[in-house]
Amino acid sequence: MIDFVRKESYGLKDLEEIVSLLRAPGGCPWDGEQTHESLRRGLLEESYEVVEAIDEASPEHLKEELGDVLLQVVFHADIEKDAGRFTLDDVADGICKKLIFRHPHVFGDTAVTGSDEVLVNWEELKREEKGQQTYTDTLTAVARSLPALWRAEKVQKKAKKAGFDWPDASGAVDKLSEELEELKEAMAQGTNIEEELGDLLFAAVNVSRFVKADPEEALTAATDKFISRFRKVEAFAAQEGRDMAQMGLSELDQLWERAKRT
Repeated sequence: MIDFVRKESYGLKDLEEIVSLLRAPGGCPWDGEQTHESLRRGLLEESYEVVEAIDEASPEHLKEELGDVLLQVVFHADIEKDAGRFTLDDVADGICKKLIFRHPHVFGDTAVTGSDEVLVNWEELKREEKGQQTYTDTLTAVARSLPALWRAEKVQKKAKKAGFDWPDASGAVDKLSEELEELKEAMAQGTNIEEELGDLLFAAVNVSRFVKADPEEALTAATDKFISRFRKVEAFAAQEGRDMAQMGLSELDQLWERAKRT
């Protein structure tokens, strides 16, 4: 039994202490074995669960999921504290300094007329802070670990700042059509199929950017719609006493069109 005092309520320092105790000798064997790498997926999963709680508009669920993300932050910081490289206070110090530096209109003498100007200043200050000297530097700085659609969107937005963009949505749509034809040609030849598919997806993200649609949300909605219609198709097949897997494609297409109308 470890030496720990239970309380009616706990704060951030208590969380730090609990994580430290869990990872220390005599604590939890599993916690003591964890590394940044072993926790990597957990951090991503917990972040997505925060997003789900936001979508649900549930304060209680959001509070719980933010706690799970906070645990991840404290856990990673505790690993570094044991290694003698930095502490949670160093993490807080870094983000505080970043916020102060990137908000000169709040903590300095810079004047802004609105949020649009704030975002322009933010990007300029970010480039200065990170020593990004070229537009390419800003592109390569976009994290490769982001979901591919979001990464593509961010890269395209940064390329736009260099003037590398279509003047309107029609150019992006034409490029999408061009990439589709190139994919068809690649499939016919049996070469470079994955590369051309990637180009097609990248072009589709460009279109989503012009119509101001989040590509991840658009694809999520399309997937949800597919599942909903698939459920109806399966139900229609069951009403006829048939197994979908034993039906022909033309029959399934008929049920699919029926599902679209209901």
